[in-house]
Amino acid sequence: MLNIIADLHTHTLASGHAYGTIREMAKAASNKGLLAYGHSDHAPGIPGTCHPFYFACFDEIPKYLYGVRILGSCEVNILDDGSLSLEDRFISSLDYAIAGIHLNCYTDHGKKINTQNVIKCMKNEKVKLISHPDSDKMSLDYESLTDAALDYNVALEVNNSSLKNPGSRPNCVENYKKMLKLSEKKGVRIIVSSDAHDPSSVGVFDKAKKLLDDLSFDPSLVVNSSFKTLMSFLSLPF
Repeated sequence: MLNIIADLHTHTLASGHAYGTIREMAKAASNKGLLAYGHSDHAPGIPGTCHPFYFACFDEIPKYLYGVRILGSCEVNILDDGSLSLEDRFISSLDYAIAGIHLNCYTDHGKKINTQNVIKCMKNEKVKLISHPDSDKMSLDYESLTDAALDYNVALEVNNSSLKNPGSRPNCVENYKKMLKLSEKKGVRIIVSSDAHDPSSVGVFDKAKKLLDDLSFDPSLVVNSSFKTLMSFLSLPF
């Protein structure tokens, strides 16, 4: 079975609707045997989340907690015009940025425009991951999406939370199968994430790993299956 050594898409109390501190989440990552943990709280646009200044202060956080490498990120909202909901001066402070569509701050414009907006955000050099590109609520053109992910060296996420709650992410399983087939054919990188909102969910990848295993997906394309591969992909020191 695929081995995952890092969880890079998680939410802490700072997101306003999650229930663990960075240290509680990092401790959970350590208990799961993970080598790296990324806290990626929501950018402005999601109700209750933190002020942008929060993301400018990550130098105050230790690089290691409980033996786990700590990485500071943000899940930044893709907006209706394809811009990001966090200013570049704050994005520049991150170890990496995650870009994703959330219906709290996005109007579904149909497959073509949705895809164009996601691709526009991939051009930001800090955007390394695209979160949950899986729901028919904001449909995507996976042929174009995977082409762009390859061009901009951005990883597409397989989100365990989506697979646990498929009713809230319509057609996510079939969409992932389509995306993964194209990704493997083209050599597009994939990231497996928990999207944890509580310490109990950190490092929980069972649904995502099963899907990848069932498809016999090439593990060398999963960026968080190796610490060295992950840090190299993020252009970060070990």
